Amino acid sequence: MASIDFTTVEVWTKGGLTTFYLLFVMELKTRRVAFAGCTTNPNEAWMKTVALELNNREDGFLNDKKYLIMDRDATFSQTFRDFLRNDGVKPVRLPPRSPNLNAHLERFFGSLKSECLYKLILFGETATRRAVRSFLVHYHTARNHQGLDNELTMPLDSPPDIDAEIETTERLGGLLRSYRRAA
Repeated sequence: MASIDFTTVEVWTKGGLTTFYLLFVMELKTRRVAFAGCTTNPNEAWMKTVALELNNREDGFLNDKKYLIMDRDATFSQTFRDFLRNDGVKPVRLPPRSPNLNAHLERFFGSLKSECLYKLILFGETATRRAVRSFLVHYHTARNHQGLDNELTMPLDSPPDIDAEIETTERLGGLLRSYRRAA
């Protein structure tokens, strides 16, 4: 079972302050989150593309999912829901004005905004995508989750070796020595 929803963020663009709609999908059992995309205009054509990507046979997030919880936002159109149904995912629409029924994803949005988006001034879509992807890496690999007994969503197989020497140290040292000799 998974859930899907939008959140918004204000981003500076060439045209001034612009609202970007960020679409996320969460697997409820594991709290694993996927960033489905961002746009300034989540129209039906964009949503069709998202549905195709989420149901991609090779690595789609909704593979092996039977249900997808969504609110009654008009963006989740009949066409979008039909795409899901055709690939074996049953869309479950929540009753009107019931954000508590999608509480896990709403809680994720609170974390995303308070720990990342509200601390940055984002300039353009590329910066927004990078910030969100960086936060997702942190969310999955370094942030404990109370709903999962304070475990990580996707723990690293082995911790990084903090005593290992960085390969570029020798190269940078050599460059620095040659720079000093030249000066």
